[in-house]
Amino acid sequence: MNDLNHTSAWKNCLLIIKDIVPASSFETWFAPIKPVSLEDSVLTIEVPSDFFREYLEEHYIDLLSGVLRRVIGPKANLIYNVKIVEGAFVRERQQKRTTYSNNEVSQVKVANNYEGNPYLIPGLKRLNIDPQLNPQYSFSNFIEGECNRLGRAAGISIAKNPGKNTFNPLFLYGGPGLGKTHLAQAIGIEIKEKFPELIVLYVNANVFQNQYMAAAFSAKNNNDSNKIADFLRFYQLIDVLIIDDVQEFADKKGTQSAFFHIFNYLHQSGKQLVLTSDKPPVELQGLEHRLLSRFKWGLSAELLPPSYETRLAILKAKSEREGVEIPEDVLSLLAHRVKSNIRELEGTLFSLIANATFTKKNITLSLAQDLVEKIVTDHPVEISINRIQNTVCNYFSITSEQFLSKTRKREIVQARQIAMYLSRNLTKTSLSSIGSQLGGKDHATVLHACNTVCDLIDTDRSFRQFVSDIEKQLVSVN
Repeated sequence: MNDLNHTSAWKNCLLIIKDIVPASSFETWFAPIKPVSLEDSVLTIEVPSDFFREYLEEHYIDLLSGVLRRVIGPKANLIYNVKIVEGAFVRERQQKRTTYSNNEVSQVKVANNYEGNPYLIPGLKRLNIDPQLNPQYSFSNFIEGECNRLGRAAGISIAKNPGKNTFNPLFLYGGPGLGKTHLAQAIGIEIKEKFPELIVLYVNANVFQNQYMAAAFSAKNNNDSNKIADFLRFYQLIDVLIIDDVQEFADKKGTQSAFFHIFNYLHQSGKQLVLTSDKPPVELQGLEHRLLSRFKWGLSAELLPPSYETRLAILKAKSEREGVEIPEDVLSLLAHRVKSNIRELEGTLFSLIANATFTKKNITLSLAQDLVEKIVTDHPVEISINRIQNTVCNYFSITSEQFLSKTRKREIVQARQIAMYLSRNLTKTSLSSIGSQLGGKDHATVLHACNTVCDLIDTDRSFRQFVSDIEKQLVSVN
């Protein structure tokens, strides 16, 4: 073995390893390693990060020890030389040495290499990562109501003890404009204030997807397997990871696989995850079962449309923050008329303020009414589950007591199924909420009811007419 140098020694090691591990594992964890030197049975190799070294130690220690002894000899030692690239600077730390004689391992400190990290600021320390948080989305600007109380309480609890609580992950879901992004970012802001040393990062699922695709494209076209590993390693640095709109991962297998490994690593390391979606995990389509099951590990909290009282409180808080005095009757009008979501409510308020400013008019009830007529009149009438239930009961001439009873009479069962089907199609309510309001059923029962109604609409002309008649009554403006 005396004629071996570091290059030939490591090449021989790779030939053996390549026949043992899967090709994907070989490309990710062994191909990126560079041999540096071989002196007195001590092989020095360069690896891209501390995490990379730790992963090798955790998953391939027996394999490495056996191969090194086979190629170099029974006294084979291994030194990891890890470089961290911080912008234009390379910083060296003490090396780590692993001794493979007699399968005993002794470890010392190392250096790191981080290239291609999407949020790394050149020239700064590697842990100084921009959290991508909007300071306006704080808890102080988040109005609490029945519609969001559970999510807000869980968020405050998480901010006191990130990663060390039962709400991991926290899964926030609900329709558009109901405050999911605001609440998720508020959690990140609060954690950053309480624990400035923690790495907090907010990222939209589409941004995450684009970063992964860029890494995968670079890896494929430049034959550089380091790019995917770099992408994974960057996200595994995060202490509090907030991913917005995870439903966007649907049918994107590569992105889902990458996020699965990141999720596992962070969760097992006691790091905090906060996820948002337009639907609860049970209703998400196009996502792998292994991901969906992990989304359910912590707490799922639904954000609902705000009540009149909450809408009014939001309008008051927003007008105060803008420094504009708005009459109570104007705020009341807006709160009564704009019901769909918080984003639209705020948009209408800002439109009113802008209109008054540009036309140099006072904000009056008359001005507000004119504006609301232009913005809100054409919106569909609000449809509640209670209204759907009452309309179905009236159509089939049954009472609410009969509708909510446990009877299995065919006409009652079908009425309930139609109500569930219309509730799913005409409201943004989750299956679980629909079931609880229509007889205390679970989401599986509601899903079965919807599928049954769809089948009957396709095969039964009379049944199709029933559903069409009821839907016309619901969407018509009285």
